[in-house]
Amino acid sequence: MSFKDILDTLPTIDHLAALELLHGDNVVARIENKPGQAGSVRVYHALFQEFGAIDAIAADKGLRLYAEHTADAEAFPGKHPNIDRLIALVDGGTPLAVRLVAA
Repeated sequence: MSFKDILDTLPTIDHLAALELLHGDNVVARIENKPGQAGSVRVYHALFQEFGAIDAIAADKGLRLYAEHTADAEAFPGKHPNIDRLIALVDGGTPLAVRLVAA
């Protein structure tokens, strides 16, 4: 399945303005629910709903959800920071908590 097809199977995010990723009390990333980032909000939101945080197991599933974009991110580090973050988690990075920001 393509990323677009996978997105259609994930829970909606109409109720969110953004999603923040935290390491302890520190916000390490904020992904806005806007064009160009909404797909990532949808992926991270689905992972949070299933796993309760973004750890190596959630990140591994996230890389599968990103489908064809994961290969592009691996080929061009820095091009897809939200995928790069998941790759780092699979490689032993510190798990991240999630804070949902209501719309």
